[in-house]
Amino acid sequence: MASVTFESITKTFEGGVDAVRDLDLAIQDGELLVLVGPSGCGKSTALRMIAGLENPTLGEIYIGGARVTETAPRERDVAMVFQQYALYPHMDVRRNLGFALKIKGMPKAEIARRVDFAAQLLELTEQMHKKPGQLSGGQRQRVAMGRAIVREPQVFLMDEPLSNLDAKLRATMRAEIVALQHELATTLVHVTHDQVEAMTMGQRVAIMRRGVLQQVAPPDEVYDKPANVFVAGFIGTPSMNLFRGLLSTVADGTRHLTLGSGYMEYSDGELQGTPLSRCADGSVIVGIRPHNVELRPEVEAHASARLIESLGSEVLVHAEFDAPVYDIEGMDNLDDESETSRLNTQLVVRLDSAAPRPGKGESFCPYFPAARIHAFDTASGLRVS
Repeated sequence: MASVTFESITKTFEGGVDAVRDLDLAIQDGELLVLVGPSGCGKSTALRMIAGLENPTLGEIYIGGARVTETAPRERDVAMVFQQYALYPHMDVRRNLGFALKIKGMPKAEIARRVDFAAQLLELTEQMHKKPGQLSGGQRQRVAMGRAIVREPQVFLMDEPLSNLDAKLRATMRAEIVALQHELATTLVHVTHDQVEAMTMGQRVAIMRRGVLQQVAPPDEVYDKPANVFVAGFIGTPSMNLFRGLLSTVADGTRHLTLGSGYMEYSDGELQGTPLSRCADGSVIVGIRPHNVELRPEVEAHASARLIESLGSEVLVHAEFDAPVYDIEGMDNLDDESETSRLNTQLVVRLDSAAPRPGKGESFCPYFPAARIHAFDTASGLRVS
């Protein structure tokens, strides 16, 4: 096992493009950390710099406390699993697993021990005589992982290893990788663009945007206390609803949150201890998770249901809402299949399937409980906490 440390790392490619900028990140010994972010955010570049496949322009990289900034990849004692399995098609599973060890001149008995251990761990024992073309996608991915395991490295690096698998198999492999890392007790850095994958696998999640680290924290903290408006909008399915609002204080300490042509009213007691209580009157960015939106007939804000999606135990209501949406420059081209981009709606509400809900085309009154609202500074985008 070994820790991995980035100290003020910047990677600039030809043309002056900074793929990674001033990255400071300490990955703990034996930790499973997931690097996540939209395409082009620098996460794969960061991973390749750990492996030595890219050299930083500025800064230092340490593995196990030893400086490896200019160390050759083969001398770093790391093993990488790529998106493409890169198996040798003419070799069976056993030879694929042990080939790298054979090239290194390792004794046959030691190769056999390591290969048999990896095969048993990954449930490949019955497939050892088969060639890659005879295996399923999940089995080929296990072989690719096994080739890394037999090397017994200090650090495992995984670059989008599940993106070629179907949804059901991805879920299975996520659980298997987590269990595998726990059993091996080895440091693992996993890169993905899938925030569900990141939240379900990582002991900590590091979110990147345009080469800059936005937040690193356990999944629950990232979800409940996003550091800024980008993280708030990126993490969560469906995404957090984000609006530009206006806070004003009226009689007896009551405050109004104006959203477009409507408003929501909060008493001093309702605001106590909430982010809104720490915001001065004026402009504010407010966010609320779809499952925290309530429907209240007395609210002076109105929405119109555009689409109802039934998901079995819950229902998603996609609605037009007369309020200025906070758009983070298109959210850096997030997945086109996300609800908000696909439907071009302004408000998403998640309700229990048994709860009363509007029909398509019907108006309703959404209410954002003060205790559930996330507030962000309009100038910096940082969380008001």
